[in-house]
Amino acid sequence: MSDLTAPVRVGVIGAGYFGCFHYDAWSRMPEAALIGAFDRDPARAEAVATEYGCTAFESVAALLEAGPDLIDITAPPAAHLDLIRAVAPHAKAIICQKPFCDGLEGAREAIALAEHHGTRLAVHENIRFQPWNREARALIEAGRLGTLYQISFRLRPGDGRGPDAYLARQPYFQRMPRFLVHETAVHWIDTFRYLAGEVSGVFARLTRLNPAIAGEDAGMILFEFEGGTRGVFDGNRLADHAASNRRRTLGEMMIEGSTATLRLDGEGRLWLRDFGSNEETQHRFDWHDHLFGGDCVYECNRHILSCWLAGQPSEMDATTYIRNQIVEEAIYESAKTGRHIQV
Repeated sequence: MSDLTAPVRVGVIGAGYFGCFHYDAWSRMPEAALIGAFDRDPARAEAVATEYGCTAFESVAALLEAGPDLIDITAPPAAHLDLIRAVAPHAKAIICQKPFCDGLEGAREAIALAEHHGTRLAVHENIRFQPWNREARALIEAGRLGTLYQISFRLRPGDGRGPDAYLARQPYFQRMPRFLVHETAVHWIDTFRYLAGEVSGVFARLTRLNPAIAGEDAGMILFEFEGGTRGVFDGNRLADHAASNRRRTLGEMMIEGSTATLRLDGEGRLWLRDFGSNEETQHRFDWHDHLFGGDCVYECNRHILSCWLAGQPSEMDATTYIRNQIVEEAIYESAKTGRHIQV
């Protein structure tokens, strides 16, 4: 694979709601030089170019002619594979937003394309980089919780009600035939793997509560992990949770072990309760409350870039990330058939 050297010249494709977090992240990264933006809406590209001091390009081809080392794809998932086909022969590295290539088949083709051209390829999956999840992993690894019994997350953003649901931020959400798991719960498939290990089996029940959208927006997923831990994802995009910003954590988490229980609340705070105790104590840790999810967009992209600059694989390399999509397919198969599915 081609070597990257700092400062890495970065071009971004897409300037929508979430893409703007990427421009902010690259602009603050000392190892990166943000050179340009492209969006199908020229006005959006011009806006981010003006804000972050880069060039707005009129086409993907024009952006590639400017010689970026790394292309960051923040466009909607239906466009991912075609963009990777266009970019892989020209860039040394690609980071692509999730849902990756709109499904498992496209993801496999994208990985093959990147390998053919010697292009590094990673998926921008940021929830595991939220500071409370990194801290939870540190506590687990330090043995603070003892043997892990189970992990659960209650997704409650409260943004999925009525005919205008999602239109203000990401209107394509309404048209996705697979929604809760493919777009949202995949974050916690990845985070559960990060915290509890590889998934060995799933059982799922999914439903649609808002008739204005095409896909499912609520459901329960049971996870089995190779080490014996169990997991529960309880998702409902119409219900909310207690938080000053309900998009900070998007819900609440609990991790139960033999010696202690760890709880995440909607403010990004972690609480520990020792086994046998009735008292919960706040576990304090440092984190930066910037834009989305404790600055996790910056942390994810900087992790990937730092690993690549060091000539090492990252946690989010596409060849590793695809395991999340294999689990996703098993979840949909379980929901369709009513059966437990081994992964």
